[in-house]
Amino acid sequence: MQSNTSEIKKLLEKIDSLKSDLDHYRPFSVNLVKQLKDYYRIGLTYASNAIEGNTLTESETKVVIEDGITIGGKSMREHYEALGHAKAYDHMYSLFGKSIAEENVLSLHKLFFQQIDFENAGRYRQMNVIITGTDYLPPDYQKVAELMKKHIENINNPVSGKHILEWAINMHAEFESIHPFTDGNGRIGRLLLTVLSLKNGYCPVVIPPIRRVEYITGLQETNKGNRDPLTALILSVIYEEMKSFKKVVETLGR
Repeated sequence: MQSNTSEIKKLLEKIDSLKSDLDHYRPFSVNLVKQLKDYYRIGLTYASNAIEGNTLTESETKVVIEDGITIGGKSMREHYEALGHAKAYDHMYSLFGKSIAEENVLSLHKLFFQQIDFENAGRYRQMNVIITGTDYLPPDYQKVAELMKKHIENINNPVSGKHILEWAINMHAEFESIHPFTDGNGRIGRLLLTVLSLKNGYCPVVIPPIRRVEYITGLQETNKGNRDPLTALILSVIYEEMKSFKKVVETLGR
């Protein structure tokens, strides 16, 4: 536990040092913001889908989204996941500069899920579910609406005295524990995590597929009351991405 706590503190210090360097380039120009959005649109979509088992490569994801080309040997669901995530990603930017409302979360899910399962897109699950590979049971579906209302309140009221990124990661864990939708919870939860990160001056949160097992294990540990492994993992991801983010900004911002 002490090791995780020390690691978390060091990561936060290094991340904030990088943020301080980035702040010298703010406010970003309209052109720089557009290029950053485009830069992360494919990478974030690919990585988030891959964590959930989508087999499209990053280059295939780009072709599907930007050129509308169907990839042979890949399922239509995988194509719809790429297209839907890109739409939800684009909509994500409309959530900046204001409080997040319940309808915003539902809209993100509808955009992502409507070509996959129109009936359940943009609505909370109407049944109890299990999460394969874990003994954690999400809350009864009849409690989801109430839990999400409270979750939205929490999202809009950061905890005083806690670093904003630690709080954002806690919000991500809380969302995933509620598991409000029949499917797509991980992808919507990671988009919301990116919203909270970007709104506070940090970078998009792109969890590499290679760290999938660590991420899932971290979520499982949060359900047992231990959030340090997930926090340490996501902060390490943010630190690496902040370094890349800084290089992109320095290059494009000249």
